[in-house]
Amino acid sequence: MFEKVFKLSENKTNVRTEVTAGITTFMTMAYIIALNPNLLTDFGKEGTALWNGVFMATCIASAIGMFCMAFLANKPFALAPGMGLNSFFAVVVGNIVAMTGMTYVASFQAALVIILAEGILFVILSLFNIREKIVDSIPLGIRLGISPAIGMMLMNIGLGSNAGIYSENGGPFYVMRDFFGALTPSVAQDAMGSGYSAMILTVATMFIGLFAIIVLSKKGVKGSVLVGMLIASVVYWAGEFLFLGTNPFADLATASFLPPISDMVDTTLFKFNFKGFLEIGWFTVITLTITFCIIDMFDTIGTLVGTASRAGMVDEKGNMPQMKEALLADAIGTIAGACTGTSTVTTFVESAAGVEAGGRTGLTAFTTGILFLACMFIAPVAAIIPPAATSAALIYVGVLMLQGLKNVDFSDMDQMVPVSLMLLAMPVSGSIGHGIGLGLISYTFIKVFSGKFKEVSILTYVISALFLVKFFLVV
Repeated sequence: MFEKVFKLSENKTNVRTEVTAGITTFMTMAYIIALNPNLLTDFGKEGTALWNGVFMATCIASAIGMFCMAFLANKPFALAPGMGLNSFFAVVVGNIVAMTGMTYVASFQAALVIILAEGILFVILSLFNIREKIVDSIPLGIRLGISPAIGMMLMNIGLGSNAGIYSENGGPFYVMRDFFGALTPSVAQDAMGSGYSAMILTVATMFIGLFAIIVLSKKGVKGSVLVGMLIASVVYWAGEFLFLGTNPFADLATASFLPPISDMVDTTLFKFNFKGFLEIGWFTVITLTITFCIIDMFDTIGTLVGTASRAGMVDEKGNMPQMKEALLADAIGTIAGACTGTSTVTTFVESAAGVEAGGRTGLTAFTTGILFLACMFIAPVAAIIPPAATSAALIYVGVLMLQGLKNVDFSDMDQMVPVSLMLLAMPVSGSIGHGIGLGLISYTFIKVFSGKFKEVSILTYVISALFLVKFFLVV
């Protein structure tokens, strides 16, 4: 059955490889299941019911998006509420509270209308091939730079925001900034207090996992990324028990394994507050919708192009087959997110981990989607995967994606400058879309002021102008 649906032989893969890749992708992005409701409800301060509703929405909407990716596009890309977009959504909800005086829940439900409008707009743009034409308008040099720029972003996530340590001195403290960035170990210890021991364990686990993945990969071991993550997890759990004096599985004893469906029905499921939405004001609504669209569109395009390039899924012009279907799956995921109760669902950069594990078809995405649905029942189990273990995988995949730089012509300023800006902008801003925007703006300016303005397509001019408006004029 899987062979017929996903064309495994044609894509030179098999069920075992695809399932392993799906599990690998899941393990690298499982953090979003708990983090997304935390961000959207101010870490539970807005009530347990809303937290549970967003938790359920995250699992269901992500799975719907991945099933669409699997069966419409037959691609191994996973989807979930996007990082950055969820934080922006939370800020928007807070602003709606301040502007209208509505409760947080009512403001949340009003903001869901914006996500619904974005999703519907994306479906229309995808069906009429407009999003695909936008992809085609991105110059080849910038396309070649997207994959390594995403690699830099993955490495930054792995060494930064993915594994933060808290202590009585505050936090989060990060591996690169606060551990390796400290002048001396004593300075780091003074800054982190009791969290220093956990930081040592995190750093050790991260690099044990990373080198385990590298060695296993060099030896040709199938599923090396997944095996390395499991090794890192065991090391971290043992370290917690032996050196930190804590039981890594303690939370499982009191955890609930029943999905809080009733809370989702009460707070987020089709709970669109159209009346509150109209109180925001049309200018603000239009501005917010366009902003969400621009960020999501180029985050998705960047992830698809970059990851597909790494997997060899593009032609000589850098185009990916079934791009229209992949973009449509992303749009449907966003609508599903709005209907169930979460922020914009987008293609996840962590999909690169599954691709590196051998994922080449929709069976990878389907496997990850099944695991997201299962997390409605086993979320506490997914929660015990240590961030240090997933960081090892993200760093490894990030390093591999840097190989794409060999295809960039650094003797050509038209390519060198945009790619260099993307390499810096994506990890620093945390946004693939913003990185591509800076790349396009710089490419356009260089071409125009060097007298080669005819080499720039009309659509590239339009997109560059939209990014300039987004960066400097949107309030």
